[in-house]
Amino acid sequence: MHPTPAIVAQTAVRPLPRWALLLLCAAYVLAGFLGREPWKAQDMTAFGYMFQLAIGNSSWLAPTLLGRPPEFDALLPYWLGAWAIRATPSGWDADLSVRIVFMGVLALTLAATWWAIYHLARRQKAQPVAFAFGGEASPIDYARTMADAGLLALVACLGLGQLSHETTPALTQLGCLALAFYGFAAPPQRLLIPGLALALGLSGLALSGAPTTAVLIALGGAVLLLLDDGGDARPDRQAPTRWVAAAATVFALALGWMASELDLWRWRVDIDRDWRSLARLLVWFTWPAWPLAAWTLWRWRRQLESRHVALPLWITAIGVGSALLSSPSDRALLLALPALAALAAFALPTLSRNVSAVIDWFTLLFFTGCVLVIWVVWISLQTGVPAKPASNVYKLAPGYEPSFSLLAFVLALAGTLAWAALVRWRVGRHRSALWKSLVLPAGGAALCWLLVMTLWLPVLDYARSYVPTVRGVLRAMDAPGCVEVAGLARGQIAALQYHAGLDLREAGESDSCPWRLLAAAVTDLGTQGWQTVAVVRRPADAADTLRVQRRQPSR
Repeated sequence: MHPTPAIVAQTAVRPLPRWALLLLCAAYVLAGFLGREPWKAQDMTAFGYMFQLAIGNSSWLAPTLLGRPPEFDALLPYWLGAWAIRATPSGWDADLSVRIVFMGVLALTLAATWWAIYHLARRQKAQPVAFAFGGEASPIDYARTMADAGLLALVACLGLGQLSHETTPALTQLGCLALAFYGFAAPPQRLLIPGLALALGLSGLALSGAPTTAVLIALGGAVLLLLDDGGDARPDRQAPTRWVAAAATVFALALGWMASELDLWRWRVDIDRDWRSLARLLVWFTWPAWPLAAWTLWRWRRQLESRHVALPLWITAIGVGSALLSSPSDRALLLALPALAALAAFALPTLSRNVSAVIDWFTLLFFTGCVLVIWVVWISLQTGVPAKPASNVYKLAPGYEPSFSLLAFVLALAGTLAWAALVRWRVGRHRSALWKSLVLPAGGAALCWLLVMTLWLPVLDYARSYVPTVRGVLRAMDAPGCVEVAGLARGQIAALQYHAGLDLREAGESDSCPWRLLAAAVTDLGTQGWQTVAVVRRPADAADTLRVQRRQPSR
């Protein structure tokens, strides 16, 4: 057995205050889900399938939107959304109910990741070196500190922000993967709850459009458990990990059969990629976790077969491989973040003070600059000074009229003051803690996300939602009836059905509809008998244009 590279004293594993960690997670989860409309395009599209299921216009085993199947062969996220819509209290918006459910999915992701890292850090091979005269970190305190650090690393990842706040299959996949991660990390210390988490996580992955990922994680985790010598188990909690491995193998076969029966297998392998863009995506999307994870693989290279390194490495490899070989790459790469954060956490016991200082100063300069930009643009929109930022916004979102929200301003100001206090604490003299190097990255990422989702939310909602387009269409229709459509994207169809309540039909299915909506790219439909009464452009995208046509009475 090779010695561990971690040398940690008890003074370095003092816990991160629970109130601070919970407040950080709450701010990160809530910001971006509340106070907005469904956005273009995947967010609105997924909600459209949920809405059709909820009102009974679609089959629960084959969701459709105006007869079109979803781009992602998922079932669970649409079921969750449809159940939320059906349970919507009177007076609530259906899309708000859906976002509340998905807020729970994101919170579950953070909690499952924390517990997975905690149990991995409890492994004997992950523990720090024992000192000759005592004083090394206790196993439980060390595990809690590592779990705190891993959760901070996950929140700090730049790619987590937008995709984890959309009501799409990607977030459901992320939550289910975190459950499966925890299920494989906990044995032999725990069996019942991790077993349930493993079953739910793998099943949810398969039902959320990622059956291949579920099977690969199940088989890889089973192999790791079979190779586990059990030496890390406490004497009073010896557990049959090989039985868990056998169950995971059988479950993988069952998942394959279930995916086949539900026709969920879809291969989207694409090797004709822009590899330079993919490289940039890998660098920024997983920042700052990937440099720390690479350092972990180097410093823990003699323990690569140990579960605390091998399990997150296997899950990370699946996520990165999927991103390189399939589209959309960012949503596939999202699944690598919990495991990558775990690897990043195990770098902290081996970092020197100089490296930690470099991380702190880079993070401080980067996020402080981002905070200043966000505030300057908001002040420009509110006051006109300086004029250039507001002018640039108006060019990107023509027709936007600034508004002031006292609640948003107070939340943004409170977050900024909290950031200033955090910076002051970090540069002050105090006892060291392992999670200290990730406080500024996580706090900065959470603050910037909070500021964007408060100060910039009105303009983002105006630019990214379909509400302005729907209003323009309704203004052009003086007597709405059924509407023929041609060339419309799924998100546009969902928005027109939900926001406007229009009875949409594919062009050619009816010869009695008084109205027709055509996408700008549609030029092969005849104009005889139709009169164009309006051209509606989405404010932030001139290419996203709809032609509103009225049927002319026959002579």
